[in-house]
Amino acid sequence: MAVRHLFAVARRARRPAAAAPFLWNRLARSTPAAPFSDASAAVGRHVAHRDAIRPEVDRGLGRALRQVGGASSTGHFKDRVSRGMIKTIIPSDGTRISNTFPCLQAPLHRHFSTNSDLPPHLELGMPSLSPTMTEGNIARWLKKEGDKVSPGEVLCEVETDKATVEMECMEEGYLAKIIHGDGAKDLKVGEIIAITVEDEDDIGKFKDYKISASPGVDGATAPSEPTSTKKEEVEPVKTPESVTSKTDEASQGEDRIFSSPLARKLAEGHNVPLSSIKGTGPEGRILKADIEDYLARTSKPSSKAKEPTAAPSLDYSDIPNSQIRKVTASRLLLSKQTIPHYYLTVDTRTDKLMDLRAQLNTLQEASGGRRISVNDLVIKAAALALRKVPQCNSSWMNDFIRQYHNVNISVAVQTENGLFVPVIRDADKKGLSAIAEEVKLLAQKAKENNLKPVDYEGGTFAVSNLGGPFGIRQFCAIINPPQSAILAVGSAERRVIPGAGPDQFDFGTFMSVTLSCDHRVIDGAIGAEWLKAFKGYIENPHSMLL
Repeated sequence: MAVRHLFAVARRARRPAAAAPFLWNRLARSTPAAPFSDASAAVGRHVAHRDAIRPEVDRGLGRALRQVGGASSTGHFKDRVSRGMIKTIIPSDGTRISNTFPCLQAPLHRHFSTNSDLPPHLELGMPSLSPTMTEGNIARWLKKEGDKVSPGEVLCEVETDKATVEMECMEEGYLAKIIHGDGAKDLKVGEIIAITVEDEDDIGKFKDYKISASPGVDGATAPSEPTSTKKEEVEPVKTPESVTSKTDEASQGEDRIFSSPLARKLAEGHNVPLSSIKGTGPEGRILKADIEDYLARTSKPSSKAKEPTAAPSLDYSDIPNSQIRKVTASRLLLSKQTIPHYYLTVDTRTDKLMDLRAQLNTLQEASGGRRISVNDLVIKAAALALRKVPQCNSSWMNDFIRQYHNVNISVAVQTENGLFVPVIRDADKKGLSAIAEEVKLLAQKAKENNLKPVDYEGGTFAVSNLGGPFGIRQFCAIINPPQSAILAVGSAERRVIPGAGPDQFDFGTFMSVTLSCDHRVIDGAIGAEWLKAFKGYIENPHSMLL
């Protein structure tokens, strides 16, 4: 009865290939699942039950598929079912046996095709490698078409919104087709970027493989396009109106010219026929630049251009924005538009700090350790001040304020590839030597564009120092959301300190720091309290060692 019920479901679905994993999963779940102490006995019972019902299933599948999809696809369908039943999980005591499928950080699924020319394959999607990632670029492929791939091997390098991350293979097979090659830009998360197959002999069958352009269709088209009649047989018929509209769209699709709204408006304004322009956008889409290029080539020089009083044209170069530059611009714009910034500035005397640094570096050199910088001391002081004033170690969450128990300091690092903000985790609990080592290591990885997500995620407070490297005396920094504060550190300079009398004065070294605060989270008095605590650690640096 259960088998006949499943075949009835297959007939109603009218999609034999798509029903394959569903039928076998239902049959697998119908297997009696009593707890066994011996996992191998559970597997034997499961396989025996499957083999016992397999002849009846095959005969029934043949009848059902001949009714809904044609006899030609029966063998192909059963082959897909057989492959789907191969992978099982050995259960522990008291657990069921269940099918398992490969898992990646990106959408990864097996495509079951009704076309016998298309062998089993996996479609690899653009992975989501960070919480804020919506699209990415392919920096380069480390494997080429035809190469054998194994679990753990790196397929390609993906440029995310934070850094360049390696994408690893999760199943053994062969790289049959690279959909998007080196340098591919702005690929949405989940967009198919490559195809892998299990058998080496199947590689050549994907030479002309193309991704389906229809929105909402999961999978790809085979090298030979299916006819509209086949679509009516495979796809469920909802209403007569839907069939008519799809037929009309199919007949008009070949003559339709794709163009952007700006391109159409510009073409209409200059009476330019779109049919005479070759688009340079995706899938031959006509862009505004194509219309402008056409007008520049076809228009004659105006008389005004020949007048000696005409302004000379400017020489310029267009520099493409990297992914990190786009994300930095987007996040900082969001910060200024949504976060009510206010700024607090204080001068801190650093004479004792410089003396302590000199003493510590003498000890570091004697022991072979890394020298401690002023920025390392600033990071430590900021972390301790956050522990003393935890309200500044928080984020605005709309309905509530989230106060963090970990003090993770984000440190701004400028590189040729853009601005990176790696994180020193639990900086309040680390010694100055450990902070110095970690800052140096993360800065080097940022310059090499080799930061991993764990290196730049989870910051709760940020420090930006333009004083030491560039001599900037004082500046205001933009908050990096979802953080609520950032400390801008200026340069240290010698100043005259007036005394009680006209002939009494002293000299001191002072450093200006400015705290940018999110007023939704940090009130003015709280921000001032944090700066007071920070100044106390800077002007009495030995207290940081206690």
